[in-house]
Amino acid sequence: QVQLVESGGGLVQPGGSLRLSCTTYGITFSGYDMTWFRQTSGEERELVAGITAADETTNYADSVKGRFTVSRDNARDTVYLQMDNLKPSDTGTYYCNAVLEAPAGWPHLRSDYWGPGTQVTVSS
Repeated sequence: QVQLVESGGGLVQPGGSLRLSCTTYGITFSGYDMTWFRQTSGEERELVAGITAADETTNYADSVKGRFTVSRDNARDTVYLQMDNLKPSDTGTYYCNAVLEAPAGWPHLRSDYWGPGTQVTVSS
């Protein structure tokens, strides 16, 4: 059974830091592209940061560039999101997403999994 388990959320003051973790079970983690999304009440889920399986290329939302760092440890089946200089606008539920892209012509082989989310609140 596939599971993604996020941890590390909490309440932090503006300017503070948090480190989120997402540990996966039941998948070959090293083959999956991993992405962090966040969602606030009434808003659509937005991409925060991602890291590829093939060469660990990273990408970030403009709003977090220079403040957040995504990394992965394939030996621990875990992806991390280091969040520094947090702002109130970073508040939301953070979700971990794992995607295994399908070979060309075999779209039914694509795999896509989500964790239940972890709450991050940035407030004084």
